Amino acid sequence: MSRVAIVGGGIAGLATAALLARDGHDVTVYEANETVGGRAGRWDAGGFRFDTGPSWYLMPEVFEHFYRLMGTSAAAELDLVRLEPGYRVLFERRSEPLDLASDRTRAAAAFEAIEPGAGRRLEQYLDSAGETTRLALDHFLYNDFSSPGTLLVPPVLRRIGRLGRLLLQPLDRFIARRFRDPRLRQVLGYPAVFLGTSPSAAPSLYHLMSHFDLDDGVFYPQGGFREVIDSVARLAQEAGARIVTDARVTSITVESGAARGILYLDRDGVAHEVAADVVVSAADVHHTETALLPPASRSRSDASWRRADPGPGAVLVMLGVRGELPQLLHHTLLFTEDWAANFDRIFGRSPSVPDPASLYVCRPSATDPSVAPDGHENLFVLVPVPADPSIGRGGVDGAGDDSVERIADAAIAQIASWAGVPDLADRVVVRRTVGPADFEADFNSWRGSALGPAHVLRQSAFLRGRTASSTVEDLYFAGATTVPGIGLPMCLISAELVAKALRGERGAGPLAEPTVRSVTA
Repeated sequence: MSRVAIVGGGIAGLATAALLARDGHDVTVYEANETVGGRAGRWDAGGFRFDTGPSWYLMPEVFEHFYRLMGTSAAAELDLVRLEPGYRVLFERRSEPLDLASDRTRAAAAFEAIEPGAGRRLEQYLDSAGETTRLALDHFLYNDFSSPGTLLVPPVLRRIGRLGRLLLQPLDRFIARRFRDPRLRQVLGYPAVFLGTSPSAAPSLYHLMSHFDLDDGVFYPQGGFREVIDSVARLAQEAGARIVTDARVTSITVESGAARGILYLDRDGVAHEVAADVVVSAADVHHTETALLPPASRSRSDASWRRADPGPGAVLVMLGVRGELPQLLHHTLLFTEDWAANFDRIFGRSPSVPDPASLYVCRPSATDPSVAPDGHENLFVLVPVPADPSIGRGGVDGAGDDSVERIADAAIAQIASWAGVPDLADRVVVRRTVGPADFEADFNSWRGSALGPAHVLRQSAFLRGRTASSTVEDLYFAGATTVPGIGLPMCLISAELVAKALRGERGAGPLAEPTVRSVTA
């Protein structure tokens, strides 16, 4: 078996380590920061425990499949709670919120109450989303597209016309043909943000996202998303992988066109050279290509990167708040009236920070009492902004750059006004902000992007990249910046794609799971 060096200890790097170690490889993960997890980090302050990144547990079958590959199950590893309602939406200049249940029947009733006939059309929309999801899971998401024959199969060929239309028609037009009320269009279009783009730029293929929240349901791991990271890291170590933190990889060694190790600096700045038979970079692909590989080994030119879409940046605001906030659910979305203009300010040719913004608020203390002291609430706010490190860095208790703190102040005031909590700012006892420059500095994120390259057509599926490097033998990629894409479930799948590649498996579907006996033993 091979000696494998993995660059980056986010969930993709850890999951790759777990799967490869279980296959018998000699695996070591090198993480630049003090702790593993990448964007899925944790910050503790004043008795509060904040998730600093992912906060939506969607696509539970992908998590379950990964855990089964590791001989366990999601139920054994996590204490999952189904959120009900799944989330709340607040609309600008409208007093009534819209609560969306985690099942289609009640969601359809909510749509019907707003627009007669919309309930039936939502059922049809979700039928289409479910069919597209199943096609994606069976033929696209677990496919690194290295073998064109994997797409030349009857289930795909029979739907080639429909797939073509879904790829070429923008999501917002697909939705507008079915629903008139702007609020319903916003609810169905907003998942494009989870894909790093806008409803007008995302292919309508991604209407499948609504299957995950309105059919599968929205879940939360008690203790926070750090529980997911800790479980994957533990499984990797139990399988035999080693994890080295405070290890900043500075280059990938390439000899005769093949990856043959890495060079890293430890916390004291001492250089270490590591030999390997295989290198897996779970770091940002742009960082890998432009900073870790020698120029002759890079697969993309600077010009091609300038033409690419990095996805949105974000200002994150973590707030410890005195008193209760029943006006907010575990997940609450705030949608502005100038929907299209809002997205244009983030993704357009002359980007700027939207004000007010269509933003997201997570209140995990609504579900999990361990994340806040008694009598207090834990809030995590995400404000989408352009991917631009010049917006600045955040800080604790208002110590971030002025531009970042102004964005945070505006978001707090917006939540206070829209949710009916006029004294919200006065009740904040803990505050921390994170800006695009933090994403760039802490995670080597291209242009300070919060999520990864946008899922526009030219950066989706086989156009997004490949698991195996096209220019360096024995170099592989995992994580949100390669196939299949953004989000924790996609990162787990990207790890599996590496495992499939090293096994020599070229099929389109997921790896076969162990028998029930080995899972429950």
